[in-house]
Amino acid sequence: QVQLVESGGGSVQAGGSLRLSCAASGRTFSTYTMGWFRQAPGKEREFVAGISWNGGVTYYANSVRGRSTISRDNAKITVYLQMNSLKPEDTAVYYCAAKSGSAVPTLTSAYAYWGQGTQVTVSS
Repeated sequence: QVQLVESGGGSVQAGGSLRLSCAASGRTFSTYTMGWFRQAPGKEREFVAGISWNGGVTYYANSVRGRSTISRDNAKITVYLQMNSLKPEDTAVYYCAAKSGSAVPTLTSAYAYWGQGTQVTVSS
């Protein structure tokens, strides 16, 4: 069982930056693939970024590639999402997710564990 708690959300102006954190519990964190997803009002939850268990593989949605960086610190059992050059369309609740195995999928159904989410609001 893995428990995930996100933090770092907030309100920023367009062009600003935020760093989201996801603190995990459980000794097996270092073996899990981690992902960040987001859900805007009235829209489906969508993949943002993912990282393999050792950080060797990262994958980004086209909408955030070049503006965001996912990373992890297995010693601190935490995964991060640095978001720069934020846009109003980045406004959403951001969720951290975890799955076992080495693949870095983009489907929400592939991830077994989810956090409660943290709100990101970007104003123009």
